[in-house]
Amino acid sequence: MKFSDEELQRYARHIVLREVGGAGQARLSAARVLVVGAGGLGSPLILYLAAAGIGTLGIVDFDSVSLSNLQRQIAHRTADIGRAKTASAADAALAINPHVKIETHQLRLTAENALDLISRYDIVADGSDNFASRFLIADACFFARRTLVSAAVSEFSGQLSTFKGRPCYRCLFPEPPPPGSAPSCSETGVLGAAAGVMGALQALEVIKEVAGTGESMAGKLLIYEALDTRFRTVTLRPDPACKLCGSHPSIRDLSQHRGQV
Repeated sequence: MKFSDEELQRYARHIVLREVGGAGQARLSAARVLVVGAGGLGSPLILYLAAAGIGTLGIVDFDSVSLSNLQRQIAHRTADIGRAKTASAADAALAINPHVKIETHQLRLTAENALDLISRYDIVADGSDNFASRFLIADACFFARRTLVSAAVSEFSGQLSTFKGRPCYRCLFPEPPPPGSAPSCSETGVLGAAAGVMGALQALEVIKEVAGTGESMAGKLLIYEALDTRFRTVTLRPDPACKLCGSHPSIRDLSQHRGQV
């Protein structure tokens, strides 16, 4: 891929990195990345991916911007209150980098549309905020054979991992918790900057996967505790009894998700 003089200057700090270089930047510019959720995780994720020069950036969200979002969802501004988050985030991304192609999907992911949408992209970054969506996205990525970079944040802590086949998301979390058992951030609260940390780390892992540099987070889980500024990494192993990727899987399509998201 040939870069214009403007692009060479824009991406100069990437290109001079030995581990990225012109070839890695070309892979970023050719990539199609889908970000699910334009909220606390998705906002920094979208902005950093746009700044990095991801060629096509898909944004999925069905919600609109509210005043309570602005404490952590930095892709949106006060003037965006009431606008679709997909539109607001797209404007913010293009303001950083007009070379990025943005594809907005103002919809809820369901068992009927998730596989088709996810299959159009090379890699998926899940910034959703509920277990039903996370399981649907993870299962769809498994069936579509797409790399998934998944992050979550709650109160003062966060988790991050990459899934590329086995172990899969269900090796870590076999089933969603019962409805109503996991409180939302509107009930428990979330530190805005903690969401920023996890969204930035998520963007970093997407960039590494696309550029083909560094060590993948596949098979590992990163746990972040903001109050004592502590990171730790644990190893994930395939579960032979996993319902999705185990020796005798019982989940063979997305039909079990009907009505959940």
